[in-house]
Amino acid sequence: MPIREAKEVDSLYDEVRDHDLVVAPDAPLASAINRRLDRPHFGTFATTPRRLAAGRREQAEDRRAFLELVGETDRDWKEIAYAVGNVLQCWEHRGRLDAIFDYDAYVDDATREVVGVMRDLRTTSKRLTEYAIDDGRSVAVVGYDQLTALERSVLPEAFDRVDLFTDEAFERPPFHVFESATDIVSAVLDAVSTRNADRVAVVLDGGGRYSSLVESALEAAEVPFYGGPGFVDDPHHRAFVRLLRLGFRGSDTTVDDVRPLLAQLGVDVPASDREKRLAAVDDPDAEWLRTFRTGVEDLTFAEALDAYADRAGVGLARFDEELRALGLAAQPVTEGAVDRLAYYLQTYEVPVDRDNEGVLLADAKSSAYVDRPVVFHLGMGEEWTHSAPQRPWVDTETQFDRDVGEFQRLIQSGDRRYYLVRDAAGGEPVTPCLYFGDLLDEAFDRFSDLDSVEHRRRPRSNGVGFDRQPLGVDAETVDTVSQSALNSYVNSPRDYFFGRLLDSPDRERFVEGNLFHDFAEFYVNRPDVVAATVVDDLVDAMLGETRAFFSSSDESLRRRKYRIGIELISEYLDDDGPESDDFLTATSGRGSNFFADRFDEPVDSPLTERWFEDRSLGVKGKIDLVRAPTHLLDYKSGRKKRPSQVVKGAAIDPPAEAPNFQAALYLTHYRQLRPDEQLEFTFFHFLDPMDDVIAGDADLDDALTTVSYRPVTFDEYVGSRDAYEELLDGYTDCRETFEDLGYPAHEEVVADLTFPETTDRSELRDSEFAERFTAAVDAGTSGDVDAEKGADQAIRALNGVRRRTFFRDDLDAFESFVDERLDDLNRRRAGEERFPVEGPGGEPNYRRVDNRDLLLAGETDD
Repeated sequence: MPIREAKEVDSLYDEVRDHDLVVAPDAPLASAINRRLDRPHFGTFATTPRRLAAGRREQAEDRRAFLELVGETDRDWKEIAYAVGNVLQCWEHRGRLDAIFDYDAYVDDATREVVGVMRDLRTTSKRLTEYAIDDGRSVAVVGYDQLTALERSVLPEAFDRVDLFTDEAFERPPFHVFESATDIVSAVLDAVSTRNADRVAVVLDGGGRYSSLVESALEAAEVPFYGGPGFVDDPHHRAFVRLLRLGFRGSDTTVDDVRPLLAQLGVDVPASDREKRLAAVDDPDAEWLRTFRTGVEDLTFAEALDAYADRAGVGLARFDEELRALGLAAQPVTEGAVDRLAYYLQTYEVPVDRDNEGVLLADAKSSAYVDRPVVFHLGMGEEWTHSAPQRPWVDTETQFDRDVGEFQRLIQSGDRRYYLVRDAAGGEPVTPCLYFGDLLDEAFDRFSDLDSVEHRRRPRSNGVGFDRQPLGVDAETVDTVSQSALNSYVNSPRDYFFGRLLDSPDRERFVEGNLFHDFAEFYVNRPDVVAATVVDDLVDAMLGETRAFFSSSDESLRRRKYRIGIELISEYLDDDGPESDDFLTATSGRGSNFFADRFDEPVDSPLTERWFEDRSLGVKGKIDLVRAPTHLLDYKSGRKKRPSQVVKGAAIDPPAEAPNFQAALYLTHYRQLRPDEQLEFTFFHFLDPMDDVIAGDADLDDALTTVSYRPVTFDEYVGSRDAYEELLDGYTDCRETFEDLGYPAHEEVVADLTFPETTDRSELRDSEFAERFTAAVDAGTSGDVDAEKGADQAIRALNGVRRRTFFRDDLDAFESFVDERLDDLNRRRAGEERFPVEGPGGEPNYRRVDNRDLLLAGETDD
């Protein structure tokens, strides 16, 4: 069916103006009709059934009934809320309080108790049951089908029905499709000011992302609004509940866990402490929280509220009133009581005083009409769809028709209406509201399939944003980049940017990793000192540095981990450590070493923690260990990777999903020092064999991952003696075929061939190279070998070498890649363009992002 055209309020008023009383389905429509009243009228003209029965001071009866019952019964609060909801809903749809007793599956002692209490409670539903409009009055009912059975019970026998819709179809305006939620909010903000705020409404999902974004944007722009945050959204109310919950959390609670609470207390938490356990932080504000947590069970709720209010310097009289209404104020704080309080606040909307001025924020699922000249409808996705009550007393088809009718009226609110939507969010398609499927004849999957206008991101035009002050100085040029900075920048330039602006917390894995690195460096420099020290003393020293990150229950596991790490590093360096440093010049170290400071011994070997900064290449870093003149080593505490994974992580066209350029960057630098030499880079994953150590069958070779650099192009390598020897070490058919062929013939076969760029096995097999290579090998070998199979195995073997090796052309391309990244990095630092969220490879890998809360969802470019 098409969207029916809703009658304008002026037209509705013309139809009802001569009546004594007008009954409307919702308060905003009734108020709009009343504003058109152009003659003297005694008493109420247009109103809703509930206001007619209860007066304008209508209260949320579910909350009122709940408060009444928790004071009279010891029943579980969730049980009470469930029974209250069922009784009121059944009453609404059946018109009788005791109608619930017709449904045995929903009748229990709690239900009977609720019905008994509500018989005497002067709720709006009870007033509706008792009220009847005088038959002598001239009554018009607007939108009779939208009224429930209980609401219809007040109507007289005779009344005039006025339809909410005309017989015409509604000419729907186009959907405006934006790229992100922030773009939609920006579009609204561009159209709203303090001058026109009272003429504008925004319809959105009250519990969704748009709500918080719009509220924050309007508040930042100092544009008044109402209909937004409720009682539970008050920052101090939320903080107080968090404080109560803190009293029953374990010792693993971190400073970051309580950061929102500390913010409301005006406490600025040092970034370095955020991932540490609250119990281990030496800070007076943390001490106040620890003291509160320790003694919370000795306090009543009222005393706990006073303690928070005094510390925060605020008044919380309204929260105190709610505690007293719930009967909690004088009760001791217990975990169960805190859970009950939190459940109540999440379940019921506590009334708050609001200033009814400014932009009206209307919830899409609790509104059917908005009386503002300009209305923005935001999102319009499946979150706008009502969830039909799954109860036997609800006629789902009738309820669905009622919801569709409200939706049709809602999207026609306003003289000027704008539908601001997205086609996708977070990489997933946005599903339009279910009701569009019933109302639109066109087939569609997304909003852009319908009549729509696409909006590309544009600069904000209203000047809202960070204040800028010209400094009169040029931005410093970045000449070099480390592997970690390059990884971050390529993944997301915006995340890299925030990482440079903000202090990072001390993280457990970094602190542990640094300690293991320091031990390895110290062991190479002072093995005699380590040999003379009991291992447990070294472990105790490491535990002292990391204890802030874990609870005492984890200490035995940490102790074992640190002991195994120390022993494996020592074993490796004893067996395969460097024998000489004659090939290196001395270098000054950067930073301190924990063990050197502890034992007051210097670490001065040029083999360890060797810092480099090469401005000609634009790279810098620190080599953990120079194991041999052509062999570098790096210690890793994480899981082992295969050589092919290391090479794949350094891909540049396009970059890998999780960029890791360490091996490529270090080899790029080191080949400048050792030109025309084959180099090796080894990752020693010293904790990877931990399970094998415990089982007694560890092999250190299993913890090593080595990639090579060859100072030739890959095509040059394919025709080399080394490549030929690799084929002779391959599968049986490959070995037999190339033994038969011989090296001179192999060199001649590949001389005029270029190995394809692809590394995909099936694409290689189907390539022209494979066809010509196989034919040439077959022609050059005897019938005693399977040349076709041998050639196929040779291609696979050569491809395997390429996937686990860096060649000269790979690192040449990497050098150019670094130059390009430094160029655009410096342009962005100079303010010529913004730091985009997306890197060269597109959307960031959000698992590798450090500042996720600062990267707005859907913001993909600049």
